[in-house]
This record gives sequence, structure tokens and C-alpha cells, in this order.
Amino acid sequence: MTTTANRTTARTGDPAVRRKRLSRPVAFAAIAAIFVTFTAASSAPSPLYVVYQQLWGFSAVTLTVVFSVYVVGLIGALLVLGALSDHVGRRPVLAAAIGLEIVALVLFLAAGDVPVLLAARFLQGIATGAALTTLGAALVDLNPPHAPGRAGLVNSVVPPAGLAIGSLGTGALVQFAPGPTHFVYALLLAGMAVAALVVLVMPETSGRRPGGVASLIPRLGVPARLRGAVFALVPIIVASWALGGLYLSLGPSVAVGVFGLANHLIGGLVVTLLCGTGAVTAFALRTWPTPRVLTIAGALLTVGTAVTLVGVQTGNVVLGAVGTALAGIGFGASALASFGTLALLAAPHERGELFAVALTIAYVAFSLPAVIAGLAATSAGLHLTTVVYGLVVVALGLAALAAQRVRRA
Repeated sequence: MTTTANRTTARTGDPAVRRKRLSRPVAFAAIAAIFVTFTAASSAPSPLYVVYQQLWGFSAVTLTVVFSVYVVGLIGALLVLGALSDHVGRRPVLAAAIGLEIVALVLFLAAGDVPVLLAARFLQGIATGAALTTLGAALVDLNPPHAPGRAGLVNSVVPPAGLAIGSLGTGALVQFAPGPTHFVYALLLAGMAVAALVVLVMPETSGRRPGGVASLIPRLGVPARLRGAVFALVPIIVASWALGGLYLSLGPSVAVGVFGLANHLIGGLVVTLLCGTGAVTAFALRTWPTPRVLTIAGALLTVGTAVTLVGVQTGNVVLGAVGTALAGIGFGASALASFGTLALLAAPHERGELFAVALTIAYVAFSLPAVIAGLAATSAGLHLTTVVYGLVVVALGLAALAAQRVRRA
């Protein structure tokens, strides 16, 4: 009888039980911090790729394969696990994602060759994919009523901000701290341990409901009435994420091989200049009309990439940095406007599936061109590969501007 009464009391929300959980505002901030930790961990290996190449002597092809297996794991997790927390709750999925991320970080610490590095990166991709959708949903669940757009803003700003923090922090640690291939992962392990403690005390924001097994079957589709608008967004999504893929996979190598910048902090700064500028842009333009932000995205992705290419051709570091910053503004504007447009267009019951489509397009663009670039860099050289890749991004930026103009007309 006592046990039954205790269970009933727990379900009905006894104050003593509630005190063991974080308040909703604190939980919102904690989830945002975990979001930053996951995205920072995902970009942390980027400045280390050059170090691994020097230690183990592998080619640019191997480098991009290491990069791409992460995205394969991430896309698989997005498609298979994206809706699971709607059925089993946010906390179990987050706990599993954190546990898998810890395993991946331990493998990074132990890595002495490419196969272990591949395994670590693949597991990290699965953990990140499971975490991103769940963290985004938890932020929406916990969004304060007095600030209805806060969760959407955090979801737009955190990914590029976390990528920037992870790359810059790793670059600094590699350059100035001992154990360049170990120390950063030890710090991230500590961060994940804190995240696990947060999950233990955060409130559950999604009740259990049937259909968990069925939710594991990937479903991708765009409602017929939205296809025109979605297709008009494809060029800008592909352009921005393809550029991000180039920077995260080959950016530090370009800094060394094209501009002769061997400092590892500079290698991390290359990624940070693109992603950090993108995060600031997403925050700064949060109140601007979406069509205007889409135009800014297409224009500055095009112009910024073109300026960067001039810097690559002339070996001018300043032009390369200015172009990267301009492209970063386009990168952030694209993330804010493209997903903001989808959120406005879709009905509530269509958003999950529509966002899965958009994220799949984004991460395929993030990985596949980078793998092709790695193959090309081995045979044609890093300089020529960078120029051709950049020209493709410029063409996609122009196509994005044309698509938006046609859509408005």
C-alpha cells in the first residue's frame, strides 16, 4: 500500500519530488549549454586533422573519409532516431546520446591509427545526430511563454557558435597545451560528465506515448503544397553547408598548404571565422524579414567566396580572411532564414518530417562535396581543388538568388 501511494505521489508532483528537478528556466539554459558542448565536440577534431596527417602520414582522401563517416553516422541518427524522444521521452534519448559520445571521446583519447579514429568519428556522428534533434525539441518544450521565439533563436545560433568554439579552442590547445591529441578530449569528457548530471536532474518535457518502434522507420517527404518553396531553398542550403563542409574538412589544410600558415591556432581560427561570424549574424538578424535575410545569405555567400578565391589565387591572407568573414555572414543568414522559412510554411504536424528532409539535404551537402574534394586534392592538388570548389559555391549562391527571385515573382 505504501509503495503504491509513493508512486502515485511521485506521478502527481509532490513538492519534494519537484525540488529534485531543475526549474524550467535553469533547464532551458542547461540544455542550451549541452547543445553548445555537443556541437563544439563535433568540430574539435578539425584542427587536429593536420596533426593526425603528420603523425600517421595519411592522404587528403583518408582525411575526408574520416570527416565523412561522422556525417554518415549523424544523418543515420537523424533519420532513424529523430522522432524517438517524442515517444520515449527526452531524458532517455539524451542520456543514451551522452553515453555514446563519452565512448567516442574515449576512443579519440586512445586512437593510435586511422581505424580507431574512424570508429570514434562514426560513433560521435550517431551521438550528435541523436542529441541535436532531442536538444532542439527540449528547447522548444522549455521555451518561456514570455519569449516565444527564444528556442528558435537558440536553435539557429548554437550550432555555428559551437562549431566556432570547438575549432578555436582545439586550435589553441594544440598550439599551446601539452598532449595535442589528448588534452582537448579530456576536457570534453569532463563536459559530457557534467551534461550527464544535468540530464539526471532536468524535468522530463515529453511524456511517453506508443509508436516508438514505428518511429525508427525513416520517413522523408515534402507536402505537395510546399514543394515549390522547399525547392527554392535547396540552392542556398546546399551552398552554405557545402562551404561549411569544405572549411571543417580541409580548411586547416588550406591554411597550411595554400597560405603557409603552420600555426595550429590559425587552423582553428579558419573554421571559427566562418562559423563564429555565422552565429553572430543569426543573432543580429533575428528580427529581420525572412525574404531579406535570404537575399543577404545568397549575396554574401557568393561575394565572400569569390573574395576568398581571389585571396587563394594571389596568396593574400587578408583577402582570404575578409572573404571568409563575408561568407560567414551568408552562412549564418542562410541557417536563420532557410529553417525559419520552413518553420513558417509547415503546419505543426508537418515540421518534424520537413526538417528531417532539410537536415538530410544540408548534411549530404556538408559531407559529399568534401569527400570529392579530398579525392581531387590528392590527384589535382589542394590549390586547384579549393578554387574549383569555391567556384561551385559561387554558382550555387547565384542560383539561390535566382531561385528566390523566381519564387517571389
